[in-house]
Amino acid sequence: MATHGDSGAHWTPLEITAENGGGTAALLATLEELDEGLGPLLCRAKAIVFRNFQITADRLDAALHQLLPNRLAYVHGNRPRTKVSGVGDNVYTCTQYPPEYTVSMHNELSCASTWPSRLAFFCEVQPGGGGATLVLDGALWQQNLDSEIRDAFADGVCYVQNLHDGMGFGRSWQDTFETDSRAAVEEFLDGSGAEWTWKVDGGIRVTTLRPSTAQHPVTGTEVWFNQADQWHPAGLGDETAAELATLLPEDEIPQSVTFPDGSPIRAEYVRHIQEVGLAGAVDVEWRRGDLLLIDNMLVAHGRRPFTGSRRVLVAMSD
Repeated sequence: MATHGDSGAHWTPLEITAENGGGTAALLATLEELDEGLGPLLCRAKAIVFRNFQITADRLDAALHQLLPNRLAYVHGNRPRTKVSGVGDNVYTCTQYPPEYTVSMHNELSCASTWPSRLAFFCEVQPGGGGATLVLDGALWQQNLDSEIRDAFADGVCYVQNLHDGMGFGRSWQDTFETDSRAAVEEFLDGSGAEWTWKVDGGIRVTTLRPSTAQHPVTGTEVWFNQADQWHPAGLGDETAAELATLLPEDEIPQSVTFPDGSPIRAEYVRHIQEVGLAGAVDVEWRRGDLLLIDNMLVAHGRRPFTGSRRVLVAMSD
């Protein structure tokens, strides 16, 4: 087993490489041999790539059982995903965006009242070209933003979702909350502190106030921790945003974001946040069977465009 990672000059994930493959059994043995244990190691490293263990999909569940102690369902998320069968509980496809687009940096469910503490990514099909998963030190993202933007976001953000009832743009409330029960949705939203209103067409409008930064419960590190740039029309690119504006009124688009007092977030703020995030990101290139484990608060993630096939699965844990 070989390891390498952060050199001190620039953060990079820790890489643990198996010498002779060995599959899930070798990975589990490696985890057992960690002097400080996986939890403390992940807090220190922030992200760990497991290379050349040659994990297979049929043995993925056993590996995830050790990496993610309590796997969570993807509830109240805003990303298009599909739950995968046959590889264990609560395993999903990564964000299903067209391969020619970059997925900008974000922390999973940072827009919600609760979020997973860990994410694990598994490469089932190696990309034909490109397709790296991007990882970013959230503290560096925060520090590298212009002070004007940090000040503007000091009071947090307000997320607005318009979820349809099965027919329409964006996601349905059934897919978003993984239930067909209105009562279950209401109970979940009441527990999260969100405000909600059922609409006459059967959809639901959800409003959530959230901070723009967060403090890690173990390290105390403050990180940029919101998805304002992904919820804002400017984050979609000028052409897509303009097309969406012709299809739907502003208050009916699937997701939007403002400052907590309802004032708009400037488009140049959004572009700066995305540009700073991508500029500081590190590429994790995929080979079939690789695993990437990240601390979801300390590290944001994204995706490079790719060609050919690519299938990377994700699971999450509290």
